[in-house]
Amino acid sequence: MEFTAQQIADFLNGTVDGDPTIKVNTFSKIEEGIHGSLTFLANPKYEHYIYRTKASIVLVNNDFTPESPVPATLVRVANAYASLATLLNAVEQAKPKKKGISPAAFVSESARIGEECYIGNFAYIGENARIGNNCLIYPYAYVGDYTNIGDNTIVYPHVSIYEGCRIGRNCILHSGAVVGSDGFGFAPEGESYNKIPQTGNVIIEDNVEIGANTAIDRAVLGSTIIREGVKLDNLVQIAHNVEVGENTVMAAQTGIAGSVKIGRHCMFGGQVGLAGHITIADNVTFGAQAGVISSVKEETTLLGAPAINAKSFMRSSAIFSRLPDMYRAMGQMQREIEELKKQISKE
Repeated sequence: MEFTAQQIADFLNGTVDGDPTIKVNTFSKIEEGIHGSLTFLANPKYEHYIYRTKASIVLVNNDFTPESPVPATLVRVANAYASLATLLNAVEQAKPKKKGISPAAFVSESARIGEECYIGNFAYIGENARIGNNCLIYPYAYVGDYTNIGDNTIVYPHVSIYEGCRIGRNCILHSGAVVGSDGFGFAPEGESYNKIPQTGNVIIEDNVEIGANTAIDRAVLGSTIIREGVKLDNLVQIAHNVEVGENTVMAAQTGIAGSVKIGRHCMFGGQVGLAGHITIADNVTFGAQAGVISSVKEETTLLGAPAINAKSFMRSSAIFSRLPDMYRAMGQMQREIEELKKQISKE
């Protein structure tokens, strides 16, 4: 499909700088733009590319002021990055969707499947499972007994959803994700460990996306809960009885220990680790590799391990490289002090 700059601007409530009739039929990165493609500029670090990109249309923020002529037609919008997401979603929604149940899939007779669903080859739908309307269950996915999946949810290949878990509407579970595996619960007895049965489940609310090979453990009792709008990257570990607040996002290799309560709109960089049984306030940001061992009671940004206030961490970082010289200077000072003491004692 082709769209003109004017059509795109009308769709995004934007304005056109340049040729409103120019057409595009694909997307490109700004540094790899080709004729007939649409790209965007949101990060000022990439501004130099806009003056030589071969893309036909560039989405820019309303306040963008070029320093020299731009060969492409500009579509000015309130937020270029968000507008790109809107366009990509529109294109994605326009793609034809798979439908029907493969004869090679196993669907329990007691399962209830909604309308316009797709269940691929060798997918497994357990007893008394409930699948909503317009769901896509790709090949080799496992949906356990008594599991509920809401409307418009996508379950990609090799996802495993254990029995009794609940998945909301408009969710996406990427390949290899595991929902409802046992939490890491073992009671020490002598030199061995006795397994504690994990009798709870996992509840995932609406509009959640779970990355590839991410694991969300079921609760010992009650539920592990992922609230509405949460986005989890690949290789994230959520332990038993954790609660993740609305619209919180976590980058890859983040690990959350058991019984942690995380607030709304928090942001986790890659490889962040949280100790168990702590509480995190709303709107807290954790830099990559932050190690958090105690509760965070107010909105802040934390860095380091153990994590501290970002400004304090930056000041400390400025000293780290000077520590060897400071150590040598302190050693010299100690030797001089000892010499002075000896001289004073002789007098």
